[in-house]
Amino acid sequence: MNFLIKILYLISKLPLKILYIFSDIIFFLNHYIVGYRKNVITKNLKNSFPEKSDEEIREIRKKFYLNFSDYLVETVKSFSISETESRVRMQHINQHLFHEAKAEGKNIILMAGHVFNWEWMNALATLTPQKNSHPVYRKVNSSFWEDQMKKVRNKFGNEALEANEVILNIFRKQNDGESIYMFVADQTPHSSHVNYGLKFLNQRTPAFIGYDKLATRMDLIFIYCEMKKVKRGYYQVNYHRIYPDGEKFVNNEVVQKFHHLLENTIRKNPDNYLWSHRKWKYQDSIKTYEE
Repeated sequence: MNFLIKILYLISKLPLKILYIFSDIIFFLNHYIVGYRKNVITKNLKNSFPEKSDEEIREIRKKFYLNFSDYLVETVKSFSISETESRVRMQHINQHLFHEAKAEGKNIILMAGHVFNWEWMNALATLTPQKNSHPVYRKVNSSFWEDQMKKVRNKFGNEALEANEVILNIFRKQNDGESIYMFVADQTPHSSHVNYGLKFLNQRTPAFIGYDKLATRMDLIFIYCEMKKVKRGYYQVNYHRIYPDGEKFVNNEVVQKFHHLLENTIRKNPDNYLWSHRKWKYQDSIKTYEE
């Protein structure tokens, strides 16, 4: 394993223009030879965009394979990417929201979707006035890959937290405007934990609602991360504060607003979403459903 780590690190030191040659090879294999999860991707796209023709679906799928291949090599690049290069390649817009949160003395819940490239948000910790920045991750089956990805997410002064422990951490920590928690909030809960679902991309969609418990019990600031791929190797994340309709959030309000914002983002650039994920496999397990 140590040998594999060294190889990955050496590969990550290559310039991105070289790594994108590997990306082109991966794209060719995925799109023309292997057809990685082709049926899953096609089904997800057709169900999400019933108004689109087969030709349009094929074009989105092809562009998805391109973006997914870039995502893979960019994730490898994350092992050695510098703070300076991260700042150049990921532009953060509306940073004043983080200063407002500190002035208000409220901790922040950041909510992103699986829009490329969410993994490059780590350098945000070097730009905000908050002392603590916590990327939230889910355990994977391989302890090796979990350790490596945790190291990547702990770069630039971050302290990554596992999803099962983050809620308790937030409740225990002082709500003083000094902490940011970074959720990829469109995770799919396991079938045994599917309690709530909503209409998202024309489908009954199981929704992770852990952060909703925070919205109704604590006076936190919720911020949506709108990801955009500007061009190859360059991204933009625009931060939008989510406000309750009333004085405070009611049950499932923040979940609904997040998914509405995420759907708008996906519809602008549908090829930039992680369509290979089996997001809708547990839709029959939904206990409470809202349109």
